[in-house]
Amino acid sequence: MDTRWLIRSQSLITLAGGMIYPYYLLFLKNLGNSFSKYGLAFAVFTISSAAASQWLAPRLEKQGLRMLTWSSIGMMSAMLAFPWVESYAMVLLLQLLMGICNAMQKMSERLLLAEHTEAGGRGAVIGSFHFWTSAASGLAVLLGGYVIDWLTIQALFYVSAMFYGWSAWMTARADRRLRIIRRLEHTGTIDLE
Repeated sequence: MDTRWLIRSQSLITLAGGMIYPYYLLFLKNLGNSFSKYGLAFAVFTISSAAASQWLAPRLEKQGLRMLTWSSIGMMSAMLAFPWVESYAMVLLLQLLMGICNAMQKMSERLLLAEHTEAGGRGAVIGSFHFWTSAASGLAVLLGGYVIDWLTIQALFYVSAMFYGWSAWMTARADRRLRIIRRLEHTGTIDLE
């Protein structure tokens, strides 16, 4: 199966995350008023991501593409909620959600890269994947700096949410196509080999 949709969707995720991340750190620092509170918020993110990966792992093989879609929807929801956060407890809840979404996204993208490539041909796809996601990361920081000069950090959260939503749409569309192909293969209507 073609991996261009995966590269594009993950580049959008990288763009969304990279655009908000430097300013998101300032947002957390200002809301928490101390580096220890910032550290706790980031620890909730990383620990929830690690814990979620253990729970999600057995479900990954069957639900990888759906997990990728839901991770983008979850991150979009978090980005839409952040501008409205007024308490540190709410930050911690959003960090928990984002950690779970991070585990879903990272595990799914790796599974899908392996599933949609063949031994001997993976290097070129992985190289392309890394190039485009890294380029999106660099573009994101530049774009975020320009947007925040003209708008507010809240607007940056909304723009980031838009990119996560776009990625969710792309992966949901790919999931729908793949399900149709599998159904047709199962019924014997087409033979893709």
